[in-house]
Amino acid sequence: MCFVNLGMNSKIITFSLILIGGIIAIYAKAEENQNVYILVLGIIVLMIGLYRLSKGIPSKSTNQDENVNSDEEE
Repeated sequence: MCFVNLGMNSKIITFSLILIGGIIAIYAKAEENQNVYILVLGIIVLMIGLYRLSKGIPSKSTNQDENVNSDEEE
């Protein structure tokens, strides 16, 4: 995996958010009397972690897409 503009501390925070959010969501879902607020909180923390992770993944270069399209036309 290649992460751009994410320092080591930021990676730890990002993966911690994903892990904590997942654990909270599973815990809230596992109880017999589900607490919806805890479940929503877990999902929100999980999504924040996923958003931070996706910010660090670079998008595809459009230059590569143009080269692929020109090769297919020939």
